[in-house]
Parts: sequence; C-alpha cells; structure tokens
Amino acid sequence: MRLWPFRKQVSAKSRSVALPPLAEAAPADMSRLLRIESDETKALDAARSRLRVMGLSLAVGFALLGARAIDIAVLGSADAAPSQRQAQQAIVRGDLFDRTGQVLATTLETHSLYADPSLVWDARETAEALAGVLPDIDVDSLTEDLGGRGRFVWVRRNLTPRQRQAVFSLGLPGLGFRMEPRRVYPRGRLASHIVGYTDRDLQGLAGAERAFDGSLLAGDGRPVALSIDMTVQFHVAEVLAASVAEFQAEAATGIVMDVRTGEIVSMVSLPDFDPNRPSDATPGGRLNRAAQSVYEMGSTFKAFTVAMALENGTATLESGYDATGPLQIGGYQINDYHAENRRLSLTEVFTHSSNIGSSLIALDAGAEAQRGFLGDLRLLERAPIELAESADPLLPRNWGPTETATISYGHGIAVSPIATIAAFAAIANDGVYVRPTLLPVAADETIVGERVMSSESAQTVLDLMRENVLDGSGGYADAPGFQVAGKTGTAEKPTRGGYDSSRLISSFSAVFPYDDPQYAILVLLDEPHGTESTYGYATGGWTAAPAVGEIVSRIAPILGVQRAEDETGERAALVRAALMPEMIP
Repeated sequence: MRLWPFRKQVSAKSRSVALPPLAEAAPADMSRLLRIESDETKALDAARSRLRVMGLSLAVGFALLGARAIDIAVLGSADAAPSQRQAQQAIVRGDLFDRTGQVLATTLETHSLYADPSLVWDARETAEALAGVLPDIDVDSLTEDLGGRGRFVWVRRNLTPRQRQAVFSLGLPGLGFRMEPRRVYPRGRLASHIVGYTDRDLQGLAGAERAFDGSLLAGDGRPVALSIDMTVQFHVAEVLAASVAEFQAEAATGIVMDVRTGEIVSMVSLPDFDPNRPSDATPGGRLNRAAQSVYEMGSTFKAFTVAMALENGTATLESGYDATGPLQIGGYQINDYHAENRRLSLTEVFTHSSNIGSSLIALDAGAEAQRGFLGDLRLLERAPIELAESADPLLPRNWGPTETATISYGHGIAVSPIATIAAFAAIANDGVYVRPTLLPVAADETIVGERVMSSESAQTVLDLMRENVLDGSGGYADAPGFQVAGKTGTAEKPTRGGYDSSRLISSFSAVFPYDDPQYAILVLLDEPHGTESTYGYATGGWTAAPAVGEIVSRIAPILGVQRAEDETGERAALVRAALMPEMIP
C-alpha cells in the first residue's frame, strides 16, 4: 500500500513543522485502499497459478517429446518397413552347445547403421564418405537409397565396434544406430554343416539352427545341446582334410555314430564354410554332403546283400557262386574288379568283393526281397534325422533283374552317407535299427529301435566285415587295439549313357570295436586320385580305408573305447604287405 505520496504534498515551507502521525494523516476511507490491495494480490496469485499450470504443461509436453524421441530411436518410425520393425522386436534365441558344453552358437547385441533420407544433406557425398570406412558399400546403390522419399534405410547391419566408431566419427547428418541381435558361431568352420546358420532376423536357414528353430531355439528360447563332440569333430575334420589334399579329391565327408543310441558324434563335410559369413560361401561349401548329397555307394552295399540273403534263408556261408566269367544279364555285362575266375563261397564273395557273386546272391533272393530289406534299413527314403537337408534317395524307375543285380553291389541306387551309416549301425547293434539323431541321449533314456534282421544274421555279417579288414580289401582301415570291422566301397560316377571309370566315389564303412560294437564310422572321398604310394589306385581300400584307421586310432581313446590286448595289429600289417599292389576295391 503506497502512502508516501500524501507526504509529498506538504509544501517546502512547512518542512520544519512536525507532521502528524501517519495514521492521522491517512485518508478517512482506508478500507477502499485495503480492498484494492486485496484484489491486486488475488490477481497476482491467479497469474502465478496460471504460470505454474503453463510450466507444468510444458514439462509434460517435453517429457512426451523425449519419450517419443526415445521410442523412435529404439523402435523406429512409423514409416519403417515391416521387415525392419520385425527386426527391432526383441528376439530370444537359445544358444547351441556340443555334448561337452562347448558353445557352438550364441547371440550378441551389435550396432546396426540406418539412415533417414529426409535428413541426409547430400546423398552421394554421404555414400562416398561411408564407403571410406565401410569399403564394400556400393556407392551408387546407397546414393539411390539415400535420395529416396522414405524415412528409413538400412545402411549396414551388425557393425563391429571399430566400424561403428568410424562411422560415428564422420558426423554425417541423417545417420543413426540401433542395437540388434546377431548370431555368432565361435567355432567357425569346424561344425558349420551341423550347426548351420540363421538369416539377419535370426530365422534358422540350415543345420541345427533350422532343425530346432520353431520347437526349441526360437520357440522357447531355450539352449539346445547337440550330440556332437567337438574334440572328435576336430580329429575327423583334420584327417579328412589331409586325405582330400593327399588324393586331390573334389570333396569328402565323414560321420561317426553311436550304434546303440543313434547319436551323431561327428559329421564333417568338405569343403565347408564359415557360418559367421554364410553369404561368402560357395554353393559347394554350403552343401552338407553327409545328408544333402546322394551317392552310388558301391561295394558297401554287399554287406546289405549278404545280410538280406542270410535273413531270407536264400544263402548260407557255405553257398557257392560261379564267378568263373562275366555275368550277362539284360544285355548288360557284370565283371569283377580283380576277378578270381573261379567258384566262390559267400564268404569269399564278400572278402574278395565280387560283383558277380553279389549279383547272383541278390538274384536268388529276388527283387521283392531286396526292396523289402533295403526298405527296412531306411535306404529307400530320406534318412530320419532332424536335418531338413536330409535328401531323398535316387531309386530306379523299374526294379527288374538287371537293377536287382547292380543294386546288390551299390550301383543303380544313390543314397546319402547318413542313411548308409545308420544302416551299418543296425548291423552293429545286433540287427536293431535306431534312428540317427543330433540330440544327446541321457544315460537312463530308453531307446526304441526296430529289429530289421536277426541277431544271427547281424553277427555273421559283422564277422565278415572283420575278416575283410584282416584278410580282405579293408586292411588299411585297421587300428591296432581297436578291432575295426568294415567294408570298402568304390563306385564309378554315372554319366550320360554310362559310367566314367576315371571319376570314382571311394568310401569305407566301419564298426568298432568288433568284439563290442559301439560306434559306426563312414568316410567318403569324391573323385580322389591315385598317388605313387597307392600305385595309382584311387579305390576305397587305398584312399578311404586309411582315413578310417587313422580316425579310429585318434578318437577311440576320447570316446572311452578300451584298447584290446590282442595281436590284430601285427596281423593287419601282414595283410597290408600281402595285398600290395593287388588291392581289391
């Protein structure tokens, strides 16, 4: 309340006169002044209230803008493409492990680079600057993308920390980073075909990543342990790579399987690829030859032919077959690779790998019995393993006498290596077929198999396979102390109008240890070439069998297989010496 103007009205002359008390000098109607003061105070209070409301509103507005900015930075704008918005959603994907706990696949958070074309000042200048730190960028393509009307363009996903810092240091407008999950494979090439890989959005495309995508890895986000043992995998891969180099083979595959549980302990396919960079791989590198390729397996099928005859009662070990000359059937002539030119017993047909004898055994049993037995061994269908890549076999259109004869020694029918080894595992497993699997089996888990042959038939064929290593074509497969039993296989590659004798599929299928079968193993070399040390031979006994022997010697102790105290090693050495140079395929 301003009272001092009333004092200012006193004249200068009267300054020496004492002024009356302030209260007495106040206007008579003081209530009017007090009322005015009260109204002004109310106005000020109202103004302050309005300012507070306005300030609060501004604060809320800025908070909403900030939240929206964070939302756009993390989740993207409404203009983002559906695939981009899907990639931004939280993806939970379980890790992959081997049976010992080694990490085979895991998910890491990485930075991905995007651009908002509406905020980019100069599209070409920006593209050229980015190409300076990300050399494989296509400048013309990126320039076109940055000059578009959209609000979102992926520039590069899953940058390394160094790449992200290099881009950040450019200080270019219109660029931003988002955190994205990336699948990482610590073991690289070593188990590439088993583990497989995913796409950018973590959808499984091959191997275990695809096989268990919907049910476990992506469905429940749980970690998945595989049956593979990475230590065994390493040794199989190393021996196989050495064999490919030594014999200049086009490709190769190797498989180790537990005959009692069906667990795949190792699966190698060469050439291979790096699952961290699957787009850099060649089609041949991505091809899983163990499951995705089919081959005419050659003489390995003689084990199934003999088993069929024994099981159907059309032959015994004492049965004899005339192999004095070529077999003429359906206008086709069947010969032996190293002809004995005499009558052979069933045992000799197997150990001498006689195509003529094998054909006669199959013809005695008949096409229907042959089809039925091979069907029981799952050789007329894709191998029942979890891999989506498992291939269907190539079967003859007509299954007459000629096809019955040629199929008996592994020609005229093409199957996958994984299907072949599962059939051999049934022989080793007392005649019971167990489905191959990539999942580990618990010690107390009950395995349900299907009996496909009697124990007697299975044991007889197993005996013949052991004899083949000791006294036949499989001598180089023996691993002293671990009693390998097996069968060689050599098949010519089919061509238009016939077969090419210079292009071979050489393999060896084996079981060990013979006296207590635990594991089946298969090694296959695609188009190996003979060397001076093999006297120019490129057949299964010279190329694939030695690889099996080396692998067994390495992995048997790892798998806990006890070394047998016997003299088979010395005997096998004598067999090798006796076989040179007349090795039988």
